[in-house]
Amino acid sequence: MLKKIVENFLGKKLLVIGDMVADIYLDGRIGRISREAPVLVLEQAGEKIVPGGAANVVNNIASLGGAVYAAGIIGNDHGGEGVRRILKKNGAHASGLIVDTERPTITKTRIIAGGRATVSQQIVRVDNESKEELSKETEDKLILYIKEILPKVDGVILSDYGSKTVSEKVRNLAIKYANEHNLFSIVDSRYNVRAFKNIGYVKQNDSELAAAMERTFTNVDTLKNAAVELLVELDAKGVLVTRGEDGMTLAESTGRVVDIPVTDKSEVFDVSGAGDTSVAAFMLSLSAGAYPEDAVKIANYAAGVAVRKYGTATVSAAELLKAIGPEQVTV
Repeated sequence: MLKKIVENFLGKKLLVIGDMVADIYLDGRIGRISREAPVLVLEQAGEKIVPGGAANVVNNIASLGGAVYAAGIIGNDHGGEGVRRILKKNGAHASGLIVDTERPTITKTRIIAGGRATVSQQIVRVDNESKEELSKETEDKLILYIKEILPKVDGVILSDYGSKTVSEKVRNLAIKYANEHNLFSIVDSRYNVRAFKNIGYVKQNDSELAAAMERTFTNVDTLKNAAVELLVELDAKGVLVTRGEDGMTLAESTGRVVDIPVTDKSEVFDVSGAGDTSVAAFMLSLSAGAYPEDAVKIANYAAGVAVRKYGTATVSAAELLKAIGPEQVTV
C-alpha cells in the first residue's frame, strides 16, 4: 500500500514558496596557531554548497521523483548561483528564483576544521541574511511567477523560515488559490504559523508548536491539545507535529488524533533538514492519493532515512522504498 503511493510520486507537481537558503560547508585543514591571536589557522581544503531551507524541500521533492517548482529570492552572489545550479541539476524548475541585487542570498556558512590525526568538526557558523521586507519590485516579480505556476500544480508548500519571502500578499495569494481550486497546501513556519489562516495542513516540530501556542508540554496529551487548538484556530484540515525520536502526531479536522512512532531509532547521525524531508514526502503522498495518516507514515520513513545522513540531505524514492520494506498484504 505505502510502496504503491511512493511509486506514484513520479510526475506529481508541487510549488514550493519560501526562504531559499545556501548551506555552505568550508572544509579546512589545521595548519598552525595564528601569531595574531590564539586561534587556529586553517588551510581551505574544500567547499560544498547544499540547498537549505525551502530549497531543501525543493531538492527532496525532486529526489523523490516529483516535478517541483521553486519560488523564492536569491542574491546576485556565489551562494545564490550555487543553489540555482544544484536545483536545476537535480531536475527542479528554478526560474522562480528571483534575483534581488540589493539583497544577499540567505547563507549559513559552517567552518569545518580537522587535522591528519583528528576528527573534523564544525567550529563556527556564520549566517548572512537581510532582515528587511521584500521590496515592492521583488515581491511583484515573485507574485507574478506564483500566479503563472499555480494552475500547473497539484499542491503548494509554504516554507517560512522568517526571512520575509512569504509576505502577507504571497501567503494570502497561495492559500486563496489552493482553497478555490482544491489544491493540497501546507505551511511549515518557524515563527509565525498562526498567521496562516485557512491553510490546508500545518507542519510544526514540538518546540515550534510550544512556542507558537505559548506553553510548555508536560506530556503528550498537552501536545495533542495544543495541536487541536491550532487546527481549530487556523481552520485547517490537519496539523502534523514532528517529535524527534518520539515520532509524529497528526491531528485532523475529523477529530482524529493519531501517533506514528519512529520506524528506526538506530544510527541517528544528524537531524538537519529532516523536517523538510517530512514535508516533501507528506505532500507528495497526498498528491499521489494517500490518506493523511498513510502520508504521515511515509513522511516518517523518509525522515528516518534523512537523519541517518550527515548534514542537510535528500532522500531518493529507492531509499524510501527500501526503508518501507516488505508490506503485509491484507485480504
